[in-house]
Amino acid sequence: MTEKQLESTELHRQVKKHLERIQEMGITEIKGSRRVAREPDIILSLEKIREDIGDCTRCQLHEKRTNIVFGTGDPHAQLMFIGEAPGHDEDIKGEPFVGRAGQLLTKMIEAMGYKRSHVYIANIVKCRPPDNRYPEPDESKTCYPFLLQQIDAVKPKIIVSLGNLATQTLLETKTGITALHGTFREFHGTTLMPTYHPAFLLRNPNMKKPCWEDLKKVIEFLKNSSSS
Repeated sequence: MTEKQLESTELHRQVKKHLERIQEMGITEIKGSRRVAREPDIILSLEKIREDIGDCTRCQLHEKRTNIVFGTGDPHAQLMFIGEAPGHDEDIKGEPFVGRAGQLLTKMIEAMGYKRSHVYIANIVKCRPPDNRYPEPDESKTCYPFLLQQIDAVKPKIIVSLGNLATQTLLETKTGITALHGTFREFHGTTLMPTYHPAFLLRNPNMKKPCWEDLKKVIEFLKNSSSS
């Protein structure tokens, strides 16, 4: 089975798992629900985006990568996390945020009252930069349109940008995360909350508290948007 076929199978598995969760809740039919009605379109759209990426050679990052790291999670998640780039573990597994920083992100998501499978996770670039360096501007620019397509397909209610690169790329700014975190921003018709990257938190544990304050605002936002 090819890499693209494996990723397509994984997307279908995620949708099947979601439908099983709905059935476990005793819901057999949802009339007038845009989210359920959109689901086949969403999964096909994400598959099409991955298909368009192909065995990408659009920038130099392809030269040393092991796997393209597309994205993972609920294809119609209300909450989406965007980081900067895959690291070593992500490059090997082909899934974003599975190393030490990913383990911390999973704990952050669970502390918010969600499961990892209930959110969607992606990065600015989809191939690992050598030695985990920051992606170059041309590399980010090359990959960015595919991320925008993923955001448009999932249509989250809110995006959490993790760290400097993700936040600066999405907001088209050079302002650092220290000044930007904790304040809601508008991004292409979607709400965005910048906060610290889990890898930064591992190096600076004292910053976990301000990051948690940011995430509590996201929890409240989603709570209010669900009740309105």
